[in-house]
Amino acid sequence: MKQLVSSNEAAQILGLSLQGIHYRIKKGQLEAVKQDGKTYVYIDSSIIKPKQSQETNTKNQNNTNNDTQNFSEIALKSKDEQIMILKKTIKFMRRQYSSEIERLDKNQQKVLNVFQSEVDLLKSAFQEMKAIYQIEHQEKKAQEKDSHQIGLPFMDLKEFFVLMRGYNKTDNQIKAIVLNRVKNGDKRFIYKKDTKEVLIFKNDFLDLV
Repeated sequence: MKQLVSSNEAAQILGLSLQGIHYRIKKGQLEAVKQDGKTYVYIDSSIIKPKQSQETNTKNQNNTNNDTQNFSEIALKSKDEQIMILKKTIKFMRRQYSSEIERLDKNQQKVLNVFQSEVDLLKSAFQEMKAIYQIEHQEKKAQEKDSHQIGLPFMDLKEFFVLMRGYNKTDNQIKAIVLNRVKNGDKRFIYKKDTKEVLIFKNDFLDLV
């Protein structure tokens, strides 16, 4: 049994283009009639899908489209969530970085402060030592001046060596005695830095024998 359908419907049913339908009509491969200026084609009703089936396919197609749309929406939502997580992570990392930089700056400032304190302490110690040396130097100069003024007799190193040799001291021992006396601040031995001379007050030096 054949059913009359429009040329467009025939193309959809047979899976052909509209030109293909007209070509087959022209060749006599399809039976067709014209009504009100439109072409209608006789199609075997056995190959025409029921309307319900078409509606089912349309519904399935709509469901597929909906599923695709839902999947796209889910994908976009997931992407937005990932972007939000990344933004929060970057913000957290920036805070951590700023905190670490601030901590390093504070530690560096502490080190600089300690170093500056040590430098100031060394400067203060140097100034104190310099003041002490100046006082001692002035005292020695005053002693030398007083010694000359009161006419205290001195002996030179040669005389001292002669005296010590009389006590059976070797030259090396005598040199050691002079160095130790100057180093220990014996008032009888005065070392003049400007002339690099040693002034020795005359004495029997029995305590050194």
